[in-house]
Amino acid sequence: MNTFIAGKHVVIVEGDASGFAQHITAGVHEFAADESSTAGGTHTGPDPYQLLLAALGSCTSMTVALYARRKQWPLKRVRVQLAHSKIWAQDCADCETKEGRLDRIDRVISFEGELAIDQRQRLMEIADRCPVHRTLTSEIAIVTRQADNTLDAAGP
Repeated sequence: MNTFIAGKHVVIVEGDASGFAQHITAGVHEFAADESSTAGGTHTGPDPYQLLLAALGSCTSMTVALYARRKQWPLKRVRVQLAHSKIWAQDCADCETKEGRLDRIDRVISFEGELAIDQRQRLMEIADRCPVHRTLTSEIAIVTRQADNTLDAAGP
């Protein structure tokens, strides 16, 4: 199976179009995505927004832990709790957009370890520097094209 687009590793997501369940291949890892049963899915995996939050949360945790290791700080564990919602733009004091609805991600980070207050503050600053956070808060260009071939019953 083709695992490269323009020389880059890709994630492959496939579904049989009869429902929401998806099979995801990311390198050597395979897992599922779906919608909840209340949204018409079979709840065989996290929904797309849960996957997005997991990407941000795991990147946040990895980034602050790496920083603490490099500084030899006594960080023992990181916990990142995330939630996604839609909010009215007019209710967001810090947002440039003032009309319509916006996506909002709430992130709460907990650190375990004998860290000084200034170390905890620095780790909170570092959390905003994780690559996924930077991607989500930057301008993103998504380039979509149709594949040159079509899928048949046997696959590509």
